[in-house]
Amino acid sequence: MSALEKFRAVTECNYIGGTFAKGVPSTVVVDPATEAVLGHLAEPDVRTIDAAVRLANDAQRGWWHMGASDRAEKLHQVGRKLRDLAALIGESMSREMGKPFREAVWEPGAAANAFDYYAELAKHDCGRIAGPAVAGQLNMVLKEPLGVVICIVPYNFPILLLAWQAAAALAAGNSVIIKPSDLTSLTTLIAMNAFDHLPSGLVQVLTGGSAVGRHLVGHHRTHGVAFTGTVANGQAVARSCAETFKPALIEASGNDPFIVMPSAPIETVIRGAAYAAFLNCGQVCTSAERFYVHHSVHDAFVAGLSQIAKRLRIGRGLDPVDMGPLAARRERDRYEPLIERAIQQGARVVAGGGRPSHLNRGWFVEPTVLADVTSDMEIVNNEPFGPVAPVVRVKNLDEAITLANRSRFGLGANIYTCDLKEAMRAVQEIDAGIVWVNTPLNDNDAVPFGGRKLSGIGRELGSEGIEQFRQSKMVMIAPEAHSSSEWFPYPDDTPFTGQKD
Repeated sequence: MSALEKFRAVTECNYIGGTFAKGVPSTVVVDPATEAVLGHLAEPDVRTIDAAVRLANDAQRGWWHMGASDRAEKLHQVGRKLRDLAALIGESMSREMGKPFREAVWEPGAAANAFDYYAELAKHDCGRIAGPAVAGQLNMVLKEPLGVVICIVPYNFPILLLAWQAAAALAAGNSVIIKPSDLTSLTTLIAMNAFDHLPSGLVQVLTGGSAVGRHLVGHHRTHGVAFTGTVANGQAVARSCAETFKPALIEASGNDPFIVMPSAPIETVIRGAAYAAFLNCGQVCTSAERFYVHHSVHDAFVAGLSQIAKRLRIGRGLDPVDMGPLAARRERDRYEPLIERAIQQGARVVAGGGRPSHLNRGWFVEPTVLADVTSDMEIVNNEPFGPVAPVVRVKNLDEAITLANRSRFGLGANIYTCDLKEAMRAVQEIDAGIVWVNTPLNDNDAVPFGGRKLSGIGRELGSEGIEQFRQSKMVMIAPEAHSSSEWFPYPDDTPFTGQKD
């Protein structure tokens, strides 16, 4: 079955209680490359949301009481199904949000890896034994699930980021309700075919607008939130969760620096920079978005990066291309004024800067390289979330690190250098949650991913990722019930001997 046929099967649906349930049609889903209508989203009402939350609570109790090995096998099965569905999910993602099929078909496999990782990690431990405070007792910590976790997932990596959140939450013993982006809801619904062997209500999808997310986050019977999105929306989630001290994992915006030092091989650096800037049409939270290049290699870097940008094939994701469109008209309407203001502020366009002339429909823009950029420009200090590489000339590593840290954000950072001393300084001095040395944008399921400052709180992946969705319980067991001399009435063996009023 093709993605178009699957779109027709899930259009106007939510995934509730293990079934695709038709709802009230709302938002139109449009292919960002062709502007063709692919389907419609369903807008669940409050009763539908409450019913899904009720089912999630019921399913979570049964899931937690299942043996850890049984839960692990079911999560491994999710991974196997995601791999089997990779071509279908990849096609649907290319059609719905525009990324090249090569990038889209990779995503379900990477998501499957996360499910496999957490399936095994969940069997590893459920707490720990501590040395007893009182001789002969058993003192321990139990790790228990939060309950129902809300996963609010963005459009740029809809299946991968769903897996990072949901795999850890499920492995910890929670149920999940997924609120996908309106730009990738149909793809998310199609991916639910990888979850249909799980208990009914354990994994559900509610589509629709921001009101759905607000109701889920604030609901008195949801117990944790994992959010990836904008700073403003992340702050709104945090405020709502603060009302009841509901745990929240928030991954907001990034504005990642990319430092280039003269010791690195310039041709390799240029290729790595192009990948870091233009992957997924620049719609990556860890995209390289401000380049600090040593003056001795600056001109060669700008020239080489511009050549690559001009050679990139732009077009529909299902064709042989390197870069697709931005995911929606609203994204292009937001992005293009940023480029215009950068030019007004003095930036020089070396490559790109506009729309590709050979495409007369869709939300396409050219990969853009900007030179003569200064550190005070808006394009350097905000997240463009599009395919632009603003290049700032720097005198030395000191200046590069200073400028890298001069940001409200602290998600990732890159440096290319073959000088070990420079690499160690960058690792130790750059204020970010991730530092890549000579290897941009790589992930590892076993290593935590997350940022600092306005980039968010908490971590995905690694053992830290599962801890986001667990709570600790202190347990102290005395083998027998004995009285204590510390109890009432207090003995008189410690009288006060000082002067009394």
